[in-house]
Amino acid sequence: MSTRWLKPCLGLLLGLFLLGGEGRAEELVTALSSDVVSIQSNFTGTEIVIFGQIGMDPQTLSRPGRYDIIIKVVGPDQQITTRRKGRFLGVWVNRDYETFVAVPSFYSLASTGRVGELGGRELLDAHALGLNHLNLPVSGSSHVPLSERDDFREAFLRLRTEQGLYAERPESIEFLTNTMFRTTVPLPANIPVGKYSIQGFLIQDGVLLSRTEQELAVAKIGFEQVTYNLARHHPLVYGVLAVILATVTGWLAGVIFRKD
Repeated sequence: MSTRWLKPCLGLLLGLFLLGGEGRAEELVTALSSDVVSIQSNFTGTEIVIFGQIGMDPQTLSRPGRYDIIIKVVGPDQQITTRRKGRFLGVWVNRDYETFVAVPSFYSLASTGRVGELGGRELLDAHALGLNHLNLPVSGSSHVPLSERDDFREAFLRLRTEQGLYAERPESIEFLTNTMFRTTVPLPANIPVGKYSIQGFLIQDGVLLSRTEQELAVAKIGFEQVTYNLARHHPLVYGVLAVILATVTGWLAGVIFRKD
């Protein structure tokens, strides 16, 4: 076995060993191929592999029927504004807008089937399972009529999906054995940095049997991290340095290409 997968597999075995002493009927155990994603200047996107195992108490009879799995990956919250264009004096300009607050910067859902068929609305809403069940609160200063807010919600989800930041991938979880599974989660090049939550759900006949949660860190490293920290935490210093760098670069170019 490749050493790349050794750590996740050992984590699964340890989790199952601990479950054996707790006397639970079913329990979901998951592990990540890597719990850190590093972003450099040449970053073009990557993927993480999530392994899982359905642990069972050997003294408990297996339930009849099929087990379903949902894996949800959620990025840090952001405030995002969606705008709608309209004609003004014959020109298309941004007119109406809706600001969504505390919404996931990244959202990816993998499941063994269509998520709407795996559980009732109450369960899906409670855990935000599926784009149709994702809570998207709007700013209290919204001037959009209630009758048009669904249009902005649909536009928001469509744009985030086109950018590769929101995804719903039914039947993308592969069972390796009757109880062991894996799935791959693509991370696009424009993925935001921060702490990500990896949540797993074990469901049967619409009933949530077990869930698990882990953390994934997406971080810039090297020069990218320095510039990111300056722009985020010290914008004035970042702006001054950017002006100085542009001035020096322009002066050097003038010296190099100056005609005698």
